[in-house]
Amino acid sequence: MRKEERGKLIESIGENIKEYPYLYVVDLEGLNAKDTANLRRMCFKREIKLLVVKNAFLKKAIESLDMDYSVMIPTFKGQTSLMLSKVNNAPAKLIKEFRNQKDKKEKPLLKSAYVEEEFYIGEEHLNELVAIKSKNELIADVISALLSPVRNIVSGLTNEERQDKQQETASAE
Repeated sequence: MRKEERGKLIESIGENIKEYPYLYVVDLEGLNAKDTANLRRMCFKREIKLLVVKNAFLKKAIESLDMDYSVMIPTFKGQTSLMLSKVNNAPAKLIKEFRNQKDKKEKPLLKSAYVEEEFYIGEEHLNELVAIKSKNELIADVISALLSPVRNIVSGLTNEERQDKQQETASAE
């Protein structure tokens, strides 16, 4: 590969990272072609961009960005892939779901992640990343909390109305 091609590839990796607010670095080594194709389909359906990258190119792309991702660089070893998303916990949930398919896979393996302005280094953080609520989940929680008092009032009024009707029916008999 010529130097200018490498430069364009590094620039392309950097642009992809800038485009998505959430970055997961994973290891897919050992997945067969069928499993890899299945993982790619799952990523596509969830709007997660999956890129297989060379560690040296990824390191140069990371170093060229305004954001300091240097804490992640030591995890760029072996086969490295990026999962880029606009939903904070989508890649973590996808990894868990993929592993829980019929033959209990151990891959993809989480190497590191940048989520909600925090760095997570190592596989042991996967459950923590799954538990982080997405923006839509937080909005649903707020709406539910706001609607709860209204539901209680409506329920109370409905019960009173039923009791009034029952008393009218009982007194009419």
